[in-house]
Amino acid sequence: MNAVDKKKLRAEAHALKPVVMIGQSGLTDAVLAEIELALNSHELIKVKIRAEREARVLINEKICQGTGAELIQAIGQIAVIYRLNPNK
Repeated sequence: MNAVDKKKLRAEAHALKPVVMIGQSGLTDAVLAEIELALNSHELIKVKIRAEREARVLINEKICQGTGAELIQAIGQIAVIYRLNPNK
């Protein structure tokens, strides 16, 4: 994905609220399944990750690997994730 597309998606994500929150249990299979459902229906989502900085980076990588999505932006505890839904 090029920089122009990412900029457009960041602008779209600005008004969104986080749809999934990852708490002290971390990234579980149930949370990953919920992220899958959200990506299938919305394509562009925000995820709130309540963890330390190093753990947030690892969780973002695991989400992207596990779902086939792309990390658009990560600021603080909020990550913006995008995956194209070919059925839409």
